[in-house]
Amino acid sequence: MKQFKELVNWFYGKEKVLVALSGGVDSALVAHAAQKSLGKQAIAVTADYKTLSQEELESAKIVCQEIGIRHIIIEYNELDNPDFVKNDQNRCFHCRTELSEHLVSLAKTEKISLIVDGTNLDDLTEYRPGIVALKENGVQSPLVESGFKKSDVRRVAREIGLSIHDKPSNSCLASRIPWGNTVTAEKLARIEKSEIMIKQLFGVRQVRVRDFGNSANIEVDKNEIVFLSDEKKMSVLKEYMNQFGFNIILVDPSGYRSGKLNVITD
Repeated sequence: MKQFKELVNWFYGKEKVLVALSGGVDSALVAHAAQKSLGKQAIAVTADYKTLSQEELESAKIVCQEIGIRHIIIEYNELDNPDFVKNDQNRCFHCRTELSEHLVSLAKTEKISLIVDGTNLDDLTEYRPGIVALKENGVQSPLVESGFKKSDVRRVAREIGLSIHDKPSNSCLASRIPWGNTVTAEKLARIEKSEIMIKQLFGVRQVRVRDFGNSANIEVDKNEIVFLSDEKKMSVLKEYMNQFGFNIILVDPSGYRSGKLNVITD
């Protein structure tokens, strides 16, 4: 509990704070610490920007109720942003730049000068242009400043009883589309529907459906790949995904790995 107290202490002396909460365990832990320290002066905000899965949005709502923190949901459509839709290697930068603008606007309305997110130390070791955009817009990262790695986040979240302490990591649905391929509402919808069906059919917790046009690569945790060997269920899945235009459906034998699509396609 010592590390959680240090995170709570990070907020001492602050008047009000806006916590960018995605629905994952990192930002949930930050929100919980902010609420413990500042009470009603801590506000969580989740952006429903149309590339966030409904599952993540519901997770954000549930965790805010659990923590007891005021929760604001802002809505806008990233697909209206041509820089985002073209889906180059700076997609996340454009995404987080737009998010930052909305957060700053809300902070002004709420008379809040401090905005924080759930970035942890491990995030800084990966290619994350979105983090750069957030920093450029003044968003601070208490987990980084308090020395939290991802393993620390999960351990502390478990110790304090957060229900999502072991929730698999997730990312926006656009991350399933290779760089260089345009992001569309149709692609996002079929990806989300396919991932939901895979979870329901096979009982896996971690899944990504990578969209390669008429083909789809399914990634699940290495320990869960064996669940996809059920031929009868796989037949049902293929028939379901065929209706969305996925004519070729493959299971990646190497399993899920974050950032696997960080390449430009021809």
